[in-house]
Parts: sequence; structure tokens; C-alpha cells
Amino acid sequence: MTGKDQIFRLSLRDMSDRLDRGALRAREILDHYLERIERINPVLNAVIAIDDEAAEAADAADARARAGKRKSRLDGIPLAIKDNILVRGLPNVWGSRYYEGNIAAHDELPIALLREAGAVLFAKTNVPEFTLRGVTTNPVFGATGNAWNPELTPGGSSGGSVSAVAAGLAPASLGTDGGGSIRRPAGYTGLVGLKPTLARIPRADGLPRVLYDCEIVGPLARRADDARLLMSVLGRPHPADQASRGFAPIRDHSADPGRRRILFVERFGNAPVDPEIARACREAAERLASLGHEVVTGDLPFDIERVNAVWAKLGNVGLSMLAARDPVFLDKVSPPFADQARAGAAISGGEYMEVLELLNLLRRDAGLAFQERDIIMTPTAAAMPWPKEQMFPPIIDGRDAGPRGHAVFTGWVNGCGHPSIALAAPPAASGMPIGFQLVGDFGADELLLDIAAQYEARFGNPDRWPEIAGVH
Repeated sequence: MTGKDQIFRLSLRDMSDRLDRGALRAREILDHYLERIERINPVLNAVIAIDDEAAEAADAADARARAGKRKSRLDGIPLAIKDNILVRGLPNVWGSRYYEGNIAAHDELPIALLREAGAVLFAKTNVPEFTLRGVTTNPVFGATGNAWNPELTPGGSSGGSVSAVAAGLAPASLGTDGGGSIRRPAGYTGLVGLKPTLARIPRADGLPRVLYDCEIVGPLARRADDARLLMSVLGRPHPADQASRGFAPIRDHSADPGRRRILFVERFGNAPVDPEIARACREAAERLASLGHEVVTGDLPFDIERVNAVWAKLGNVGLSMLAARDPVFLDKVSPPFADQARAGAAISGGEYMEVLELLNLLRRDAGLAFQERDIIMTPTAAAMPWPKEQMFPPIIDGRDAGPRGHAVFTGWVNGCGHPSIALAAPPAASGMPIGFQLVGDFGADELLLDIAAQYEARFGNPDRWPEIAGVH
């Protein structure tokens, strides 16, 4: 039996079962996390706002539980939300001076779904400016530290969310992934992070989409089952998002994934990969083979270089759209983003349509490639975490890597719209987490969750916490 001072160690299903039985109260759970935030967050800077009305929401959940009318498995469970997802009444700063002081007037659609399910949306988490960097620091709130080493970055852009969950400041969080922003930070903090299939979680009424349709909302959690419970509420068709209407709802329990064909791609071409990451991911591939899957090592079976070469244009055009709406935009944002907006404004309509055509070709090629295999496996990142104020690691395995060298494994998945889940590989010698991702066919979110649960049942270590969490 977990003591009341160790509530943060419970899974979402355990919390829910105890709320059903009356062994825990939603207000008690909320207060537990608020106390931990007050004590631990000053070291990490992961949480940037608390909802003053969360206690009222928790009390309402307790009243429903007493009446035997809980709305869902998530009713009464507190969740943290990344600060580029609109939550009514809470700040929505997007890491930028341009949005400083902004308070959301309404809930974005995924938040409305969580609220309808009774979840207590109690905290916002830190992001880089416009969520367009692989490190979580911004001019409004500063840098977020990794829960496993607060001097290092948790990655980006969901860095605040992963550090909060990894340190036990929230049981789970909702993040976004526009180029790896769920999966790389999850890998850097030992979490499960799911980038769902395009439109598997419906979206509407949010911030402007500066990355076309490539940025996806998804769960960050400590366990595969926690991610599944979140998806069982969020992963359902909705009339406000036409693209979501072809999917069936996600079930709330795992199933046997069967024997699956897995292609393990250890590196992309001659791009550098940290040797510890390569070693850990090879071990993870061996673990998957020991579970009965057919694992072969090879190269990515389609070209991603054409999309990589034009990827930055998506964000640049998106920023130019924001700049065109307001003449003060360029004066208020950080200079690199003003430069990107100006570069985006110089891109012609024909040039932008060419980018979209290349995305369509990638989506065709990926769909065909998955007829020959069920899963593509890669590391989540090519570099280990670096100092939290530094924008990127310039050197990987002794070689110049460039600004996106650490992120080579993830962006193509956003381009093709397929689902991908980040899981924990064996850690580095230092104890720092290392992650790998499993990419599935379009719509294969449940298969990824099933394999994640299978892997976790044999190789997971739910009692492995960073020192800052204070596990005893």
C-alpha cells in the first residue's frame, strides 16, 4: 500500500481505482501535487502557472465519486498541460514576449474533452518560444532543467511537461509534437510519449498552426497504460475535426500485439549518433526480439532528405502569418523568430505548395513502406542532453552536428503523419535516460500502445525515479 506521501508513485489506473473505492479523494491528490510543485519546481522551472480553480474542480469530482457518478477513469485526476494548448482562464504565453500576459478565453478541443471526462487541469508547463526549438528556454520564464540533472535540458519543446511528470509534479501531461517535441523529451526523461496518428486526437479552437498539420497533441506519462487511458478519452472522432472522423475510439485496455515485423534503423546515413545511445537502442532491439518479434537491422526504406531540406520553410511561413496579422509582432518576438518570419514572408505561394507536395510524396512512400513491415524503430535522439541554456549540442560523437543534428530521427514521422511512441531503453552509464521510438503504420496507435505495454511488462522499471523526486 502506497502511503499518502507517495501518491505521485501511483499509476493513473491505480489512482482511479482508489477514487472509485473512496480510498483517495481528488482534492487529496491535487493537494499532494501542489505541495510537490511548491517544493521541487523552483529547481526545475517546469511548471509556469497553477489554476486557482483546480480545487473547486477536484471538490466537484469528489462529489461525483461519493454519488457513484464518476464521468470516466480520469475523473478527479490532475493533469498538467503544455503552454501552447489553450486552457480556459490560464495563461497562454507560448514562450514569447508577444503573448506575455495572455489568458485563454476558451478551451482548445482536446482540453474540452478532458474537462468533459472530469480531469482536473491544474498546471501549465514551460515551452521554448513558439515551441520551435529542441530545448526548453524562453525570454519570459527562462530555462527548464531535466529532472534527472537540472543543469541539463529535458529537450524541447515539451520540456516542461516531461520534467514535471518525471519529477512527480504531475501524474501525466498533455504535450504537442511538431518534429519530435514529445518523443525526444520523453526519451531524455525516461517517460512514455505518444505522437498519435495525424488527427487521431481531434483538434480545433487552438493557436494558429504554424507547422501546417504536422504538429500533433499527445500524452506524456510514466507508463504505457497511463498513455492509453489518456488516449481512451482523447482518441475519438469529433465533428469539429473532419480528419478525426474516420477513426474508431481508442480502447482503454491493452491486448496481445502478436508477432510483429520490426525494422531497426540505428542511424540515418552517416549522421553521428552518441555511442551510448546506439548501444542502448541495440539492447532495446534485442529485448523486442526476445519478446518474439522479428527484428532486422537496416536502412530507412524511403527518402526523407527532400522533406528535410525544406522542413524549416513550414515554420517560417507559419511565423510570417503571425507577423502579417500584427505589425508589432516583429518588434516583440526574439530576433531569431523575427528573422524566420521575414524569411517566411519571402517564400512564394508556389514554393510553399512545393513543400506540401513533398509532404504528400513522403506520405505516399511511408504508406507503401509499411506494407512490408509493421514497425520502424530508431533512437529518439542522436545526442545525450546538453546544458539547458544551450540551443543545441554542436558536437556529437566527436563530429560537427549542426543545429538539428540531435533531432534527425523524429521529424519525418510528423511529415508523414504516422504514429510513434517513445519508450525507455537501458540508461546511460551516468544513469541518464535514453529513449527509442517505435513508428507504426498510419492509424496503428493501438498496436504501438500494445507493444509498449508488452515491453514494459518485461523490461519496465516503474520504481526508477530521479533523485529530485525524493522516492523513499
